[in-house]
Amino acid sequence: MPQALKAIYRNGTFILQSACNLPEGAEVELFIQSPQVVSPSITDPETKQRFLKALVERMQQNPIPLNAPYFTRDMLHERC
Repeated sequence: MPQALKAIYRNGTFILQSACNLPEGAEVELFIQSPQVVSPSITDPETKQRFLKALVERMQQNPIPLNAPYFTRDMLHERC
């Protein structure tokens, strides 16, 4: 059953603004309704370089664990 929750996106994490009764590890699907989520494209080369550097640093700070499950193509795509 769909459940609407409000959250704030901060530092790469959605922080809930209300309590929820989801079990630990529950998979959810997010529907973003804020027009602020879509940023304009970066045209300034220096700004783009800083953005890409910050993105790579964030990815390096959050590596995929070595024991993460391996997903096949079929597992990633719903089949009707």
